[in-house]
Amino acid sequence: MRGQIPPVSRLVHLAAAIALLAAAEAAARRPGAVAVNVTGVLSAFPDLADFTRLLASSPVLAELAGRSSLTLLAVPNGNLPQSPSAFAAASGADLADVLRYHVLLEYLAPADLRRLPASGKLVTTLFQTTGRAPADLGAVNVTAAGRAALAVVRSPAPLPGSNATVLGAITAVPYNLSVLAVDGLIVPSGFDLAASETRPPAAVNITRVLADARAFNVAASMLEASGVAGEFEADERGAGITVFAPTDDAFAGLPAGDRLQSLPAERKAVVLRFHVLHSYYPLGSLESIVNPVQPTLATEFSNAGRFTLNITRANGSVAIDTGVVQATITRTVFDQNPVAVFAVSKVLLPKEMFTRTEGPGGADSSVVAATAAASSPPPAATAPEAAESARTPPTKLSSPPALRGGGQDYDTASAPAPARATRWRCIALVYLFLLPLRLV
Repeated sequence: MRGQIPPVSRLVHLAAAIALLAAAEAAARRPGAVAVNVTGVLSAFPDLADFTRLLASSPVLAELAGRSSLTLLAVPNGNLPQSPSAFAAASGADLADVLRYHVLLEYLAPADLRRLPASGKLVTTLFQTTGRAPADLGAVNVTAAGRAALAVVRSPAPLPGSNATVLGAITAVPYNLSVLAVDGLIVPSGFDLAASETRPPAAVNITRVLADARAFNVAASMLEASGVAGEFEADERGAGITVFAPTDDAFAGLPAGDRLQSLPAERKAVVLRFHVLHSYYPLGSLESIVNPVQPTLATEFSNAGRFTLNITRANGSVAIDTGVVQATITRTVFDQNPVAVFAVSKVLLPKEMFTRTEGPGGADSSVVAATAAASSPPPAATAPEAAESARTPPTKLSSPPALRGGGQDYDTASAPAPARATRWRCIALVYLFLLPLRLV
């Protein structure tokens, strides 16, 4: 006859089994802190290939090997300067330190960025660990960007310095690595000032450059009247800017139906921003550009994917296609890092504001007419899924279209392996505890 287990012992077994199941569930849900293969994660995104190579060829990669709970500010290929090393040296910084400044020692998901206070949040970077960052210059101030972007990252130094806009979330290993795309390299502000007493060079006056070039009177006048010249000079910091300036002949060649000059001031400002890339590209870089579709400064004031330029090499010159107008670069007006100004053969009219009409019988016509949208302000930019997030939190964030790879979406990564192993071990122990009850 089998021995019977007293009722009290049965209760003890049952209570132990329930406790073990609860512990297993908690372990499965608890974020695991495990080191992540950063380059392995980035390899799934071809548009980050250049940044990945920079990281892999620097000592920074080895410094990341044993770390977790990080946020990496990755720069897409099209937003990197032609020579990142020269770009860093021009700012008085070492390229490795610039890359360290793109590693935040805190895990920040898009939801965290949207909850930032108005004053922003100071986040320590890997550069702070070198001991070469005076005061808090090894940290960045991450501030909300309204509906124009996820956030803006800048130095906390009071002196002028570079900053970058967070374009979107790329991928994540939950609670261990968050990868965010930014629109340019960020140089630690004050880094060069800490090593010397010299201040950064004055910004290039784009209006003066155009006026001195003599053939750009209309462009210079519009730029001065619009008030956006100050924006261009502010954007020279960091990755620099590239300006496509239509000649006076280009403005004179506009068809009578274009209505450009009759647009309200804010819409003219959009057209001017549409002529500027938020990166410094000398002519050689434009001739061999890897990603032909480039965002403009107008993109930053609208939704991602709008107000872009398609830049290619055609018939021995650089061609620029807006979707409405096809123009070419005719000459270099100014080229001194971080500013490049090129003359273009036509006024670049965005397809979001203008449309090409057709002649009789469907024949193409050169007349470009303003659309109805041209009389109203541009649509307010929204963060990914912002329309729904105002009512309900988003359940999944996808990578920007140009940066999607074969990896998992932002919130779909599976639970860490140690948690899954713990869950199975606890289930096995529960079975062993309950086995004597089955023998009764």
